Amino acid sequence: MGLFSNEEFNSMSDLLIEQLKDLYDAEQQLMEALPKMADAANSSTLKDAFSSHLEQTQGHVARLEEAFAALGLRAERQTCKAMKGLIAEGSDVISAKGDKAVRDAALIAAAQRVEHYEIAGYGTARTFSEQLGLPQVTSLLEQTLGEEKEADEKLTAIAIEKVNPKALGKIAATA
Repeated sequence: MGLFSNEEFNSMSDLLIEQLKDLYDAEQQLMEALPKMADAANSSTLKDAFSSHLEQTQGHVARLEEAFAALGLRAERQTCKAMKGLIAEGSDVISAKGDKAVRDAALIAAAQRVEHYEIAGYGTARTFSEQLGLPQVTSLLEQTLGEEKEADEKLTAIAIEKVNPKALGKIAATA
């Protein structure tokens, strides 16, 4: 199915629910991918970041379930094709050969693509729920949006402070 696969949107509520289903599936897919990314990471800081984000992601799933409940609905997944593609790209990095530090930089790049997708999705859903006058749902989505932004910032810091300098050193040594 995927985002916007519904044949008909008759209300913003329909659109919000579609967004929530997409995000719910995206988070479920991510819960399966993060342990693999942590295993593939060479940097202990990066491993810890992926493991920590797995715990956060479990909380994101729980919040989405709360949001569905607040709307009087059962949590439901709708296949998120975008996340499938992003995770497939991450899987390519996991199976790639080469310098470990450079592979860590590639893992961060793949993870940040995921974070940016989630930031866009949660930001949109939050705005819809806010405009629909759903403060409980808005609050849940805002909390997760903040955590996704923090995760992205953390990955940037790890890249700038640790992984990229190490990867650049390897490149300079072989050039």
